[in-house]
Amino acid sequence: MAIEMSSIVSKLSMLSTSDHASVVSMNLFVALLCTCIVLGHLLEENRWMNESITALLIGICTGVVVLLFSGGKSSHILVFSEDLFFIYLLPPIIFNAGFQVKKKQFFVNFMTITSFGAIGTLISCVIITTGATFAFKRMDIGPLEIGDYLAIGAIFAATDSVCTLQVLNQDETPLLYSLVFGEGVVNDATSVVLFNAIQSFDLNQLNPSIALHFLGNFLYLFVASTLLGVVTGLLSAYVIKKLYIGRHSTDREVALMMLMAYLSYMLAELTYLSGILTVFFCGIVMSHYTWHNVTQSSRITTKHSFATLSFVAEIFIFLYVGMDALDIEKWKFVSDSPGTSIAASSVLLGLILLGRAAFVFPLSFLSNLTKKSQHQKISFRQQVIIWWAGLMRGAVSMALAYNQFTVSGHTQLRSNAIMITSTITVVLFSTVVFGLLTKPLIRLLLPHPKITSSMTTTESTTPKSFIVPLLGDSRDSEADLEGHEIHRPNSLRALLSTPTHTVHRLWRKFDDSFMRPVFGGRGFVPVEPGSPSERNGNQWG
Repeated sequence: MAIEMSSIVSKLSMLSTSDHASVVSMNLFVALLCTCIVLGHLLEENRWMNESITALLIGICTGVVVLLFSGGKSSHILVFSEDLFFIYLLPPIIFNAGFQVKKKQFFVNFMTITSFGAIGTLISCVIITTGATFAFKRMDIGPLEIGDYLAIGAIFAATDSVCTLQVLNQDETPLLYSLVFGEGVVNDATSVVLFNAIQSFDLNQLNPSIALHFLGNFLYLFVASTLLGVVTGLLSAYVIKKLYIGRHSTDREVALMMLMAYLSYMLAELTYLSGILTVFFCGIVMSHYTWHNVTQSSRITTKHSFATLSFVAEIFIFLYVGMDALDIEKWKFVSDSPGTSIAASSVLLGLILLGRAAFVFPLSFLSNLTKKSQHQKISFRQQVIIWWAGLMRGAVSMALAYNQFTVSGHTQLRSNAIMITSTITVVLFSTVVFGLLTKPLIRLLLPHPKITSSMTTTESTTPKSFIVPLLGDSRDSEADLEGHEIHRPNSLRALLSTPTHTVHRLWRKFDDSFMRPVFGGRGFVPVEPGSPSERNGNQWG
């Protein structure tokens, strides 16, 4: 009996020690997050640094300190977890990007964005897979199967859309921002879908039917994920418009918007769709309908709440990756042959450069063929920036690499350890070096970016009236087109001659006649007792 009691006391003591260690780790991590924010503010005007690079470097320095204090046993406070990344950190970042994206720029360039994000990712994956297969077999890395090589292609074809948010400015370079970030969202979704397909298919029996099956599966995932995001966003708009939750509690409005946004992501994951695409389009729909149905105070609260959650998650990710970069367990496997790891990283970086160039310039050329107006075409200098800004690799690549080459974050095979250390090296090098040089490159190639009227127009009923012009809604298009006569097509030829203006006009007509009366939106919320419209009217009356 005494022995059993002693055993129970010992277990409780170990549990208490473990809990205390977790509390200490979280305290240190929160303190580091605060440090990143303060340093980011101090470096705001620096033309080289941004908060993502600052967080990454602080994470690496912290990892070195922890490694020294632990006697070389451990370098991280928290172990990198792909579940933590995909379930908790990525959704608020992607949702906020959709919620604050300039919709006109995004949808005007939708075909180019889709071709870059889907076709471009496949081209890059093929080039990286082919190059890695030929190079690694000659470098004595270890036993890698065909599934591993295909996974390497998917892993390193995934760009870092989070870092893109940090290095590109939506107001200074709206076209570049919409193209690079929009491509990044579709690219992340394509890479994840491609990676999952590689793991699910029998790669020992490759044939054309598998390729067709994969293509059909991708199209299904893209369309279904987009529709799920749109439906969830419309549902939130309809519920808030009909119930007027804000007349009793603005807290409930804000909570419902946040939970519906997260629900869209989790529903997509539950149904094996792309949560990235779903939550992105949910954000776009919510900004167009739901946001205008809530009270004025809820609009301010949601805008800043979504932006704050996204900002903290971004910093958390880079700090997280930086601290995990010095995981001693994986580096021990390559300590006897550091040259092999460096060579593998160099090969992968070269393939990333080549793979991105192989689709950016050809697809930009094809996109320009469809543009009649010169200012709508992508210039060569802009193509160089698009190529460069998409070279950064980040947490998506890390998460996929850990999924493929580790078991619960640990690996016992030399070949797998080399691939993990090579991924870490590529992520660190591309984020720091390419990220540092992106802003100077933009200033060199585009010294005087033109700010369009859609970024200078402010109205009291849109989020653009709060601090910075973030949300471009459908009226941005009208502002952009002021002073320009739009030909109203009455034939197929006219439709083909001005497709962008025509589609926009038809969408506005459909939106005003059918969508907004049902789901609300700016100017279409009926004035009833206790409604947001009545309160706004009383405020301005």
